[in-house]
Amino acid sequence: MLRSCAKLIRGGVALCNHPTILQTNSRVPRHFSISRPHNASEFRDYGLPNASWSQKLQDLFNNFQELSKKGSWKRIPSYNSTVHHMGEVPPSEKRERRLFTRNLDKDGVGFEYTMFYNKAEKRTVCLFQSGPYLEGPPGFTHGGCIATIIDSTAGAGVLYSYGPVMTANLNINYRNPIPLGHTVIVDSKVEKTEGRKVYATCHIRSHDDKVIHTEATALFIKLNP
Repeated sequence: MLRSCAKLIRGGVALCNHPTILQTNSRVPRHFSISRPHNASEFRDYGLPNASWSQKLQDLFNNFQELSKKGSWKRIPSYNSTVHHMGEVPPSEKRERRLFTRNLDKDGVGFEYTMFYNKAEKRTVCLFQSGPYLEGPPGFTHGGCIATIIDSTAGAGVLYSYGPVMTANLNINYRNPIPLGHTVIVDSKVEKTEGRKVYATCHIRSHDDKVIHTEATALFIKLNP
């Protein structure tokens, strides 16, 4: 897997800074790379760092990797053609369909993220960086994209705790906008279960824990076997 990443780097990945002019005349850097289209016949773990990741995203990834070595956390592999799973090897079947958050062939322009799961705490953390294709208000991440990453993070935690589920309800309070290119922490935890119902909470905070961007509650329904 690491050899595949090394090949991409040697093949030439252009790192660009595309500043966004906000209404306040401040400049927010958009970090993204333009890479060669990914070969659909190969499997790539998109939860691993690439050249578009900011230093803040890379640092948080390294911190959770260290926690993973202690056994409390486990990184969730993420491939473009399947949902997230805890397996150690790529999926065996190829599909034309793609996971919604992994549907682009350019690094850095859309959802850049990696997830870690804590089984004992029934908690999932997603380290997320939004690319320029996720813009809503000028210079900021679209609210629908924020809802997507919340649903994906909370849903992943419930899935690995209780098995297959579907989202039944998602309530979101947007506190502070997320500038494009910024690294945030999406933190979700299972709170309780009632029969087939699984309740979870989720909040998004800045990489330094100083700003709460979003708060949410979610209800998932366990699927019949």
